[in-house]
Amino acid sequence: MTPAKAAAGTAWADLVRTLVQAGAVPEGWARPLSAVPRYQFLPDVMWPQDPVTGENVVADRRRKADGWMRWACSDAPITTQWDDGEHRGTAPGHLPTSSSSMPSMVMAMLGSLSVADGMKILEVGTGTGWSAGLLAERLGDRQVVSVEVDAQVAQAARDCLAAAGRHPTVVTVDGEMGWAAAAPYDRIIATVAARAIPPAWLAQLSPGGVLVVPWGTHFGRQDALARLVTNGDGTAAGRFTGPASFMQLRAQRLPWPTHGDYVPVDWPGDAQRSTTGLARVALFGGQYSTAEFAVGLRVPDCAYTIASGGADGTDVVWLYGLTDQSWAAVFYCVDGCSEFEVYQSGPRRLWHEVEAAFDWWERIGRPDHAEFGLTVTPDAHQIWLHTPEHPVRALPRQDGLVDSGVPVADS
Repeated sequence: MTPAKAAAGTAWADLVRTLVQAGAVPEGWARPLSAVPRYQFLPDVMWPQDPVTGENVVADRRRKADGWMRWACSDAPITTQWDDGEHRGTAPGHLPTSSSSMPSMVMAMLGSLSVADGMKILEVGTGTGWSAGLLAERLGDRQVVSVEVDAQVAQAARDCLAAAGRHPTVVTVDGEMGWAAAAPYDRIIATVAARAIPPAWLAQLSPGGVLVVPWGTHFGRQDALARLVTNGDGTAAGRFTGPASFMQLRAQRLPWPTHGDYVPVDWPGDAQRSTTGLARVALFGGQYSTAEFAVGLRVPDCAYTIASGGADGTDVVWLYGLTDQSWAAVFYCVDGCSEFEVYQSGPRRLWHEVEAAFDWWERIGRPDHAEFGLTVTPDAHQIWLHTPEHPVRALPRQDGLVDSGVPVADS
């Protein structure tokens, strides 16, 4: 064994030990995690997320092998592809489109899957192939099918799996379709986020089978990890187990609104001006913001982005209606402000809807992700709070022609 391989083995063993001591490795997964290190599945150039800044930094094994290995053996998410493979160079691209999730999140998802010997597993989103390798190590190659929409990514995963001595079935196909040729499955795990659960997944699960999938709304970037149990009739239900942040199924990505299609050149045009006391940090205050997730449940057909670092340091939260030309802008000054300017225009008052949803979440005790659940039927997705008997419904849309107090509807 070369010194470099020995050092890599030691670094990975240290991470495994840290995760085990933290209680982040479910029963039955310590051995596969030790036997299938993540660094065997990562490309020479990758972009880990710095835990301090939240920014993606470049790690190039060809230029700094020890730094690359430190990231590979860390509990950090790592982007491995930008812009559906169109990106070139070593600087981060525009849209992350393939990644290796942080090992603690991979373990959480595999723990939620509740596998047992002899089970057949479908993984949606092969990515680097690491999760498929872990599943194959635990259950055997013949029990694991993994589907990947990107042919280049799929082939790279096959190569890494073979080099690691693992040979699950890897199919290049749209993940929304699953892989009916090998169905039924006892478990399905999606390493990409869904906005709507594809019917094919439920059809390919055995009755009583488990689906683990990150799920969220178009409102923002905050997903939650759903653990759904199928009934064998095209329906499934279950709770969220905690927060998550994943790339979306390519077929379900939101075509991002074009700013100029909403906001007039003669700013602010006919926009209605008001103020808000809702601080940015209260709603958009972290990587796993429960408030943001909850607001998205009650404000449908709306997406937001944040334009940071204006000339005076002001950040602007922009909201866009996805079914009309409604928009809103909230100007967050950086020093000493307790009231912030709001501009709104279009058929809806999007910021009033967001405030009403936030007020609802606060009034019911600020429930976290795990207090919500999801029921899927052939016709609908229903979110509920605590039990299916308490559905969470969209708030009444705030009419843009009315400037009145904001009503708050209960679930």
